[in-house]
Amino acid sequence: MKKKLLWGAVIALFLAGLVWAFWPSAMEVEVAQVTQGRFERAVQEDGKTRVRARYVVSTTVAGRLARILLAQGDRVQAGGAVAVVSPAAPALLDARSQAEQAARVGGAQAALAQAQAQVAAAAAALNHSRQDVLRNNALTRQGFVSAAQGESIRLAEQLRGSELAAAQQAEQAARFNLEQARAPLQAYGADGARPGVKGEVTVRSPVAGSVLKVLLQSEGVVQAGAGLVEIGDPGSLEVVVDILTEEAAQVQPGTAVQLLNWGGPGVLQGKVRYVEPAAFTKVSALGVEEQWVNVITEITSPQEVWKGLGDGFKVDVRLLVQVEEGALRGVCAGRGPRALAGGHRQSAQRQPGLGA
Repeated sequence: MKKKLLWGAVIALFLAGLVWAFWPSAMEVEVAQVTQGRFERAVQEDGKTRVRARYVVSTTVAGRLARILLAQGDRVQAGGAVAVVSPAAPALLDARSQAEQAARVGGAQAALAQAQAQVAAAAAALNHSRQDVLRNNALTRQGFVSAAQGESIRLAEQLRGSELAAAQQAEQAARFNLEQARAPLQAYGADGARPGVKGEVTVRSPVAGSVLKVLLQSEGVVQAGAGLVEIGDPGSLEVVVDILTEEAAQVQPGTAVQLLNWGGPGVLQGKVRYVEPAAFTKVSALGVEEQWVNVITEITSPQEVWKGLGDGFKVDVRLLVQVEEGALRGVCAGRGPRALAGGHRQSAQRQPGLGA
């Protein structure tokens, strides 16, 4: 009897253990309050401001640049003077080079004298031919000269005229050669000193604006096309932000933009103006090559609010790629914006004041 009771107790305990092992237990779950309100999905990256229209004023001639007196922030009117460039003086000649050039001048003078003598000879020959034509005409009227002989005399007169014209052109060429030979020596006075250089060129601004940067301020020799100053309107700013190409596919012109941490109170509003069609490669902090693209945004908030912003200022740009009004939302405590790999951030955020 005792054995039966013992075995019954063991079997009962075993069955109780099986029931306890397979009895469904309570599961831990996360509970969230479901609300209805504004839902925003955004891409957030660091951006930089820049002047929308930037002009680089360059010199059109090579020469010596006078010191630019403009400073950053100075206002410049359209057509206003920016810099003055004087033509560079010719290179110095040593004693040997000056003697060689003086010899070239002497040779050019001799060639000019020879050309002048040829002109005088050709003029005399032409005058003699004209006298022959006059005599031939008188003899032809009297019947002493044949028509063929008269034609030969007239052709000789035309030939002498052509020879005179050629001699005159040779004289002109010799005169130009003499001036060319004298030019290197004209930069020096009788005592070998170099006179002042004339012919200053004033470089003027094509537009009205403020000086953003002075590229060359000190006096020095510049080449044609060298940039001198950058001019733009600081009141016309845009913001450039680079994002990954897979995220750029969600951004369209007109997408709402929020500018955070710009240095002033509140959040600035803006919108996307355009997305550049060409991407570029940038290496992340982990050494991974990624394709990025620039997104150009404009500030729509009143200028009086962000008048402290300038060219090249850093701001946080939040691109609202998805906005839903009246969406169902469930928010758990402790959940915030989720950081993604590669340094970029994408977040879903509720609008303050529209529910927990």
